Amino acid sequence: MSVEYRSVADQLTRQLELTLPPVQVTYLDHPPKGVPEHPGGVPSVCTFFAFGTRSAFYAGLPKHEDCEIGAFVLGIPPEGQVGSRLMATIGEMQREGYLNPGEEAHVPHNPTAPKYVAYGPLGSLPFAPTGVLVFTNPHGAMLAAEAAGSAPDVWTVPINGRPMCAILPILNQGAPFGLSLGCIGSRIYTDLGPDKMVVGVRGDRLSAFAQKLDRVVRANQHVSAEDSARKEKAKAPFHAQAK
Repeated sequence: MSVEYRSVADQLTRQLELTLPPVQVTYLDHPPKGVPEHPGGVPSVCTFFAFGTRSAFYAGLPKHEDCEIGAFVLGIPPEGQVGSRLMATIGEMQREGYLNPGEEAHVPHNPTAPKYVAYGPLGSLPFAPTGVLVFTNPHGAMLAAEAAGSAPDVWTVPINGRPMCAILPILNQGAPFGLSLGCIGSRIYTDLGPDKMVVGVRGDRLSAFAQKLDRVVRANQHVSAEDSARKEKAKAPFHAQAK
């Protein structure tokens, strides 16, 4: 299984020209054997995504509670101390004009939270991904969206903004594919550059997506050559007149 996922990771890295490896995120009911536990103490759930580009690990639910928004998105009930911090953060964001009143009610989130979450470069964990996150530039996102749109059942391509971590519930609730523009917090916590966005693929559709991506990339290479030649041909009369 890991060999297959590593092959897909190599394909995505090559064809989408990634500078970071795709990240596998897996929801679990039990601590995984042979996978180290993260000590926690991170400022945001999306920080786990960034750490997942470097090595494989897992974290229990309480390790995610330092990020009240990420905890809510993950499915942790907004109760107790976490709920109080969440309400305070939402109130501050609304006062500053970052959130519109009532906007928080529409943030995608899991109906129930997993007990454990494993993170790591795609293919580094001994089990299938719940979702795969790809940090790419707009050109790579274009190719990925075209691959999703060329699937037999024509996958829809939901586009989400804040918070970036909400892309996983979007996948878990039925979307095979999604795009996230990220949010200012995720860009700070993960050092996600201004030229990057996030592509999400549901784990059970990863193989089909990779097959479609391969065809789309080859098709784009052909169209690119044709359009480049057409552009040069159109420029020729102009250059002749200029002389």
